Amino acid sequence: MENLPKHKKIILFDGVCNLCDSAVQLIINNDKKDLFRFVALQSDLGQIIIKHLGIDTHKMDSIILYEPGLAYYLKADAALKIAKNLGGIYYFTSLFSILPNSFNNYFYDYIARNRYKWFGKKDNCLIPTPELQGKFLD
Repeated sequence: MENLPKHKKIILFDGVCNLCDSAVQLIINNDKKDLFRFVALQSDLGQIIIKHLGIDTHKMDSIILYEPGLAYYLKADAALKIAKNLGGIYYFTSLFSILPNSFNNYFYDYIARNRYKWFGKKDNCLIPTPELQGKFLD
């Protein structure tokens, strides 16, 4: 855990989910401040971080935003914090954070439950191109 970048926000994502892969690509393309690093939930490091945070993997399988030494966020809260940090037009999605967390998570959970059916699933986790390798932790 001491090798994690201290001044980066770490996004743990489902590495075999096509929707999650598209979301990671969108974040990378819009991360103008180079704030984010990525770890697949299925990876060894992903599992170490999850265990360190004390998150039950049976209840959480889609997205975690981890700010080392500060906090972590799950589900809709994570997605909204990520959008706010991206700025630009994505900042406006953070307005949903004024709604109750249970409301946002209801819709988040509905999409998460159906993501493989609607968007498909890969056999293996995303393998980043050499240009993007530095954005992914292992």
